[in-house]
Amino acid sequence: MNPSDTPRDDLDRLARRRAGAKMGWLVHALVYVAVNLFLAALAASSGRNWAIYPAMGWGLGLAVHGVVVYFVTGGAGLYQQLFERERARLQAQREPW
Repeated sequence: MNPSDTPRDDLDRLARRRAGAKMGWLVHALVYVAVNLFLAALAASSGRNWAIYPAMGWGLGLAVHGVVVYFVTGGAGLYQQLFERERARLQAQREPW
């Protein structure tokens, strides 16, 4: 074990990874909305309703991504708030009473 690796370092590393996963989902969701709004406008301008198909397919992928991130790790928020919340949660789990 590296002398610099302490339980606090382990908690920080895990909290950063979880917060990063949640921010990744948020970016994924924002890109999904932006691209699908563009596709919907494009489809509407051509008089057809084909944009629903990529939105549904990608939406399923986004939902699976969200389930993995939020139900496996729990919580939501901005990166720093996520980091602090995850770190506090992990610290509480390791402390015996």
